[in-house]
Amino acid sequence: MDTVINIVSWLLMTSGGLFVLVGGIGALRMPNLYTRMHAASVTDSIGPILVIGGLILQAGMTLASIKLTAILVFLLLTGPTASNALASAAMLSGHKPELAQEISEDDAV
Repeated sequence: MDTVINIVSWLLMTSGGLFVLVGGIGALRMPNLYTRMHAASVTDSIGPILVIGGLILQAGMTLASIKLTAILVFLLLTGPTASNALASAAMLSGHKPELAQEISEDDAV
């Protein structure tokens, strides 16, 4: 049973690390502020869930797992809030999002 918990926890931590890596690459490669924020904020939500979930499995039923759960709740509450505040501040400062060009009727057919 201990081996199964170790395998599942390492899979969770590895996949969480990959999500964070892809989010970081996406933040570097995206063309403008809003798409960069989107790439970073989406992976900022799923990455910690996976990594801390794996750490909780490694810790077992101890005080450390309760602390890790509290950290996870804090991250899940503050991450989307910070992304929303950043997007609102960018919009108020006059940074307009780039919208897709409208499709004309001739192109739609």
